[in-house]
Amino acid sequence: MEHITEISTPDYCVRYEPETATIFCQGFLRLEGMAEYKPLMEMMLQAVETSPSLTLNLESLEFLNSSGISMLSMLVVKIREKGNIQLTLQGSKNILWQTKSLRNLQRLMPQLNLVLL
Repeated sequence: MEHITEISTPDYCVRYEPETATIFCQGFLRLEGMAEYKPLMEMMLQAVETSPSLTLNLESLEFLNSSGISMLSMLVVKIREKGNIQLTLQGSKNILWQTKSLRNLQRLMPQLNLVLL
């Protein structure tokens, strides 16, 4: 199965760099419902299948709606259940939704490394 490394539209871009095991998210993610987030979730889950660590770089993701936050919560729980993946979330302390929501994700997985730049 071929791994998807980039999903982009005029509103957002989600790109996986296997060399650094990093997924970069940027723009405005406001998809409707979990069904529309499914391809992004599958891309992220494929990334953790091939690496013992994953960095999710959200510094340039200016907006994420509640369905997107739910998707991230589900991703964090799935990674926690695997038990052997080091997850790092990189966000911006200048983007309000990130300062609140990313800390909540850390509650789901206390060993998650949260970096707000």
